[in-house]
Amino acid sequence: MATTDRTAVSATRGEVPEAFDEVADRYDLMVALNPGYHAHLRHSARALVAGLVPGLGSRVVDLGCGSGASTRALVDELNRAGVRAEVLGVDGSSGMLAQAATKSWPSWVRFEQGRAEALEEVCADAGFQPLDGVFAAYLLRNVPDRDALLRSLHDLLRPGGTLVVHEYSVAGRPVAEAVWTAVCRGVVVPLGWLTSRRTRLYHYLWRSVMDMDPVETVMRRMVDAGFEDVRTRSVRGWQNGIVHTFHGRRPA
Repeated sequence: MATTDRTAVSATRGEVPEAFDEVADRYDLMVALNPGYHAHLRHSARALVAGLVPGLGSRVVDLGCGSGASTRALVDELNRAGVRAEVLGVDGSSGMLAQAATKSWPSWVRFEQGRAEALEEVCADAGFQPLDGVFAAYLLRNVPDRDALLRSLHDLLRPGGTLVVHEYSVAGRPVAEAVWTAVCRGVVVPLGWLTSRRTRLYHYLWRSVMDMDPVETVMRRMVDAGFEDVRTRSVRGWQNGIVHTFHGRRPA
């Protein structure tokens, strides 16, 4: 009886947490091979920390924290700026959270499992409200209803709270689309096979980025969700025009 090689099939959006579970023990190695990956996360984390008040205790959610790379970027930037905060990392993948748990964290960092769409319940159960900031790295394109998520994040933030979305977007930019496709086919998918013998997450990665909203649409969604001071900036390096920092603030 023929069987399907799941390592060669792209995951669906609903299977993303499971696909991350499959590669969790090798995911940190994979991203370490991406030039600029951690520097780009720190760049976006810096934009969020700039909206917090130094000296006051702030609550920040790292939504879609994975194995903790984005959480580490937040911790580094909070320490650099001298901002006192509590950080709650939230992710739907138990495997990625298990990897995050193996690392050393300050006492003011903790992790909870949950989907982005259920963040209100996760925060309520954890006694983590209201929120001063939400950092969402490589998450938005994986959510079925982006408008609903952005509205819920707006409502969870205190007045004046900050949302920073760190995300891929290549739509409407032919050069960026071509570079992204070439890198995925020639580098990302082969490295995924070498590091974990699993590739369906990385096939999904290529397709999800190609299907992601244009930059202008992401900004419009944020405005429609109630955010102000909405702005964006692309990262430097080979991912310029591919990875972007989106900033928005709930009106005070």
